[in-house]
Amino acid sequence: MDAAGPASAAAADVGSGSGAPADGAGAGSKASLVLGMPAPVAAGAAAALAALVVLAAVAVAAYFARRRGARPPSLSRVEHAPSSSASGSGSGSSRPESSARKDKAGGADRGAGAAEACASSSDVASSSAAASSLESPVKRKAEAVRFAGEAAAGVEMGWGRWYELAELEVATGGFCAENVVGEGGYGTVYRGVLAGGEVVAVKDLFDHKGQAEKEFKVEVEAIGKVRHKHLVGLIGYCAEGPKRMLLYEFVENGNLEQWLHGDVGPVSPLTWDIRMKIAIGTAKGIAYLHEGLEPKVVHRDIKSSNILLDKNWNPKVSDFGMAKVLGTGSSYVTTRVMGTFGYVAPEYASTGMLNESSDVYSFGVLLMELVSGRSPVDYNRPAGEVNLAEWFRGMVGSRRVEDLVDPRVAAPPPPRVLNRVLLVCLRCIDADAHKRPRMGQIVHMLEGDEFPFRTEHRSPRASHRTSTGTRPSLLSENVVAAADDSDKTMWR
Repeated sequence: MDAAGPASAAAADVGSGSGAPADGAGAGSKASLVLGMPAPVAAGAAAALAALVVLAAVAVAAYFARRRGARPPSLSRVEHAPSSSASGSGSGSSRPESSARKDKAGGADRGAGAAEACASSSDVASSSAAASSLESPVKRKAEAVRFAGEAAAGVEMGWGRWYELAELEVATGGFCAENVVGEGGYGTVYRGVLAGGEVVAVKDLFDHKGQAEKEFKVEVEAIGKVRHKHLVGLIGYCAEGPKRMLLYEFVENGNLEQWLHGDVGPVSPLTWDIRMKIAIGTAKGIAYLHEGLEPKVVHRDIKSSNILLDKNWNPKVSDFGMAKVLGTGSSYVTTRVMGTFGYVAPEYASTGMLNESSDVYSFGVLLMELVSGRSPVDYNRPAGEVNLAEWFRGMVGSRRVEDLVDPRVAAPPPPRVLNRVLLVCLRCIDADAHKRPRMGQIVHMLEGDEFPFRTEHRSPRASHRTSTGTRPSLLSENVVAAADDSDKTMWR
């Protein structure tokens, strides 16, 4: 009985893992019976298991700390005063060759560090997360209060989804140069493929003295909930640390500028009918911003590089980083003059007073660009042809309207169709902003067979008495003759 007592105590000590060194033999035999392995091996396995448990706990704690730290920013309205250049939201991959060369040349300063950016993209993600996790609880709480809804990554916000930086890093291949589809003064646009297979355009905003935050808020405010087939859709965003990114639907056929001014050969793939399809679709998108929303939105940067095209040549207006919202009852807003040279309305350039008529003027220049295939400003041309609008007016005034059509258009339009489009152009760039038509009216002008000016109902005798001095000086003989045959009223 006395011998059995110490043996039982030793066995109990071994079972509890607290056996003394003096009892090594007994403990070893009992460990072999209980654990099925020698005592040193059992002790090592227990230590390894304990280390794994500790590491798992640390990883879980770090994950939740990161999630609490990466709060979205405030989306309150701000006054926006960006730089004068802009970029499209997502150009397609099937671009003309010269456009690809342009992107290479334009991104020369980017190319030198492309490999380094690809290699260090994971460091950017981890450093952004670390910066977020170091924010004070008070700051994070205030940020959450300002934000319209306590969103977490992967949560739908009513207009889009919040994505984590790590997700977008994977989608764009580490933001590598091979996936760059556009770059401008506001940021770089990457082609990305999300985990579900959806192709998107990821716009990584440049942060010049807080500029990324400003444009981020402006775009979300302007088009966050807007859905229209001729406006590029905003899918979601990423706001992690200093990073601000916007996700758009990907439009695969590049932008209008590439097809009008790129190396497309002697015959343009943009036939007259396709050009009018693009013009009408663009007009509908802008009309929705002006007349279909409350408060209305003025785009402020209508130009060919901001008109994206899908595989069926359907246009989508993009890049709302310079957009302004006109409040209810406001006829204009005074702001710093921003835009692209050649497209900016003269009264806005001289006074800073912005309203819908500024977009109408820009659309008129865009329509001239579609008709002629020329750039709004081209210093390689003779002195009288540098400015597209002035050259256009002069050509119509000298009754050389046929020479206005892009020579790369295989089948020019009939005279009546051409005259109607030219008159729309001239009305859009009228020096008196109050006489310019609204975008909804422009849609009807382009779609219908009606002339956008007034022709009075007169008797043949009265028509015969009309002197040439009373005829509009900017209209060609063909336009006037067609107008005399039409009994339509002017679109106002």
